[in-house]
Amino acid sequence: MTRLKRNLVLAALALASACSFQAQATLKPGDPAPDFTAPAWLAGEPFEYSLSSALREGPVVLYFFPAANTPGCNIEASLFSQAVDDFKARGVSVIGVTAGNTEQLRAFSADKATCAGKFPVAADEGARIAAQYSAVLEGRPGASSRTSYLIGGDGRVLAVHSDMNPAQHVKRMLEAIPGGGD
Repeated sequence: MTRLKRNLVLAALALASACSFQAQATLKPGDPAPDFTAPAWLAGEPFEYSLSSALREGPVVLYFFPAANTPGCNIEASLFSQAVDDFKARGVSVIGVTAGNTEQLRAFSADKATCAGKFPVAADEGARIAAQYSAVLEGRPGASSRTSYLIGGDGRVLAVHSDMNPAQHVKRMLEAIPGGGD
């Protein structure tokens, strides 16, 4: 990693962690995960994402992020993209969901610096899905917080991590996968 890129990543992480808005997740392990469908994109291609359909294939990491093409969210998407093969090797799929900058999700899903076409991102107009998951940014109705859920194939929440700093979301979700994580 170049020195400039490393410094930009560190600055973005500091900015994200200094954000005054708090993420408040109230769904707990063991709670049923609300089912949803939403318009989504994978590598720039549109489709309708269905959580219940994805769960038929195995556990799902559902992560909410505030907005496409913003520093912290780009870092988080890049981190999930880098780890997607680790999730797949454990039988877990990944979906990112946001209420912010949804008109940019087609390009965001294909961007080599973010999702790199490795996992889908879905639009959550008005933060309707985020509200079902208690993943609305406090003080900003209509905006997603930065909250990640691991949902088991039975549709129940296995783990949750809510923190505006994107740095630990991937690690926490990998650690929560039954059978061990990194």
